[in-house]
Amino acid sequence: MKLYTAPLSMFGAKVQIAALEKGLAFDCVMVPFDRDDRYEPKHPEVLRVNPKRQVPVLIDDDVELFDSTQIFEYLEDRFPEPALWPAGVAPRARARRLELESDEVFFPHVIRLFGLQDAMQSEPAIAACAGCAAFYGRLEALLADREFLAGPYSFADIAFYMAQVFAERKGALMTGATPRLLAWRERMGARPPVREVVGAMMRFLASEGRPVPPHLQALVRT
Repeated sequence: MKLYTAPLSMFGAKVQIAALEKGLAFDCVMVPFDRDDRYEPKHPEVLRVNPKRQVPVLIDDDVELFDSTQIFEYLEDRFPEPALWPAGVAPRARARRLELESDEVFFPHVIRLFGLQDAMQSEPAIAACAGCAAFYGRLEALLADREFLAGPYSFADIAFYMAQVFAERKGALMTGATPRLLAWRERMGARPPVREVVGAMMRFLASEGRPVPPHLQALVRT
C-alpha cells in the first residue's frame, strides 16, 4: 500500500493518521507542492491517478483512489478493526456528517484567511474568523456529554483536528469560550498517530521559517 501526500497536506494527514490508528503498514511518499500552499504536486503517479492533480492518492494493488474521505472509507471497509466510525446506522451517519462539515462548512472559512495574515483586521478576515468561531461553538455544545465529536473516537475527530490545525495557522484561534473543545484538542494531540503526523508537519513548517501554532510548538522539538 502506498500513500502519496505532501508535507502540508491537510487531507493527506487525515489519511495518514487513520492508517496509523489502524496499525497499517504503508509507504508514505511525500511529493513536491507549490510554495504558496496551492498544492500542485508534480509526481507522475499523482497526475496519473487524480485528474485534480492533488494529493492524497492511495494505491493498493489494483485499487487507486484519491480524495481523503473515499480513501478512508476504503480503509474502513478493508480493515474494519479498530473501527473509526461508530456502530449503528444513525451514529455513523452523524459522524459522516461531521466529517463532511469539517471539510465543506468549516474549512472554507479557513481558506478565506489564506494570504490575509497581515490583514487580520480586514473585513474578510474578521468574517472568516467569525465563521470559524461559530463552528467552534457548535462543537462545544456537542461535547457537553461526550469526549469525542461523534461519541467514540472516529474519523470525524481526525478530520476536524486537522482542519483546526490549519485554522490556527491562519489565525482563527480557539479561545477560552470553548473549554470543552480545548480539552478535546488536548486529548486528540496526545494520541500517538496524531503526534507523529502533526509533529512532522510542524517540523517542516519550522524548517521553512513558517509560523507554528503556539500549542503545537513543543512538537518541533520532539
